[in-house]
Amino acid sequence: DFTEMMRALGYPRLISMENFHTPNFRLVSEVLLWLVKRYEPQTDIPSDLETEQDRVFFIKAVAQFMATKAHVKLNTKKLYQADGYAVKELLKVTSVLYGAMNTKRVELADVSEEDSSKFKFDLGSKIADLKAARQLASEITSKGATLYDLLGKEVELREARAESIARPLEINEAEKTVKVAIGCVLEEVQKTEDMLNNVALDEANLEAKIEKRKLELERSQKRLQTLQSVRPAFMDEYEKIEEQLQKQYSSYLEKFRNLTYLEQLLDDQRQTEQEMFEEAANMLRLMQNRLKEEEQNLLKSGNNDDSDVELQEDEGSDSEVEDGQIMKRRTAMDILLQG
Repeated sequence: DFTEMMRALGYPRLISMENFHTPNFRLVSEVLLWLVKRYEPQTDIPSDLETEQDRVFFIKAVAQFMATKAHVKLNTKKLYQADGYAVKELLKVTSVLYGAMNTKRVELADVSEEDSSKFKFDLGSKIADLKAARQLASEITSKGATLYDLLGKEVELREARAESIARPLEINEAEKTVKVAIGCVLEEVQKTEDMLNNVALDEANLEAKIEKRKLELERSQKRLQTLQSVRPAFMDEYEKIEEQLQKQYSSYLEKFRNLTYLEQLLDDQRQTEQEMFEEAANMLRLMQNRLKEEEQNLLKSGNNDDSDVELQEDEGSDSEVEDGQIMKRRTAMDILLQG
């Protein structure tokens, strides 16, 4: 929305939201200065942004200008961040300018429509006046003809009118008609009085209901105040139980912490024992392989038949010694395996 509004307002550069993924104070300052100039071209806001104090002064000046002139409150911290949060603050100013531009377009369109409608209305009124003039002319001719006919009959009508005027008035018939008219008027008056009485009764019923509701409301408020002021009987027990629960919870936390620590130590101890057992098994395996190799070497050396008798005797003695060594090693191996 911000990029589309800036494009609609006529900002010369192309802006995308990727420009605000990282702080970009230079772009934010350019947009703010352009919006201020667009709102009021004669404003003089310093555009020096070399030092931190200059940037802070620039942001404060823009925020003060928009608050006094456009009645738009801007967050200076978010503007100074110059990231995605600053876009929300810029959107406040752009929405005001964009709305003003749209309202101006709508007003121009309405003015053009009013002009065209006025033209059409004037033309239609003239046509209507023309039709009315024709109708009046036809009515004048017809009324003139009827008036001429009636004036031709005036001699006869004058005699009949004189006779009716000279005839005496009958009081009974006049009294009857007057009584009938008086009765109709009285009936209408009675109807209106009944309606007024009904309205008064309805008003009285409504007032009674309102008073009743007011009394119920006052009674409920008083009851609420009494309930709020009175301390419940179980409150002391509740507070004691709450304190005990707090103590139990603290002891539970301590025991749980100790239990987890001991389980961690037990796992470490088991892991070390497993590693030691694996190392001992590897050592035993190596010793077994070494003893097998030595036994094979001794057996090969004991099967030599090309030596002399003395040598055989010496070898016999040596083989006895070697057999003793082999037995000692086997016993040591058995002890290690038993361990």
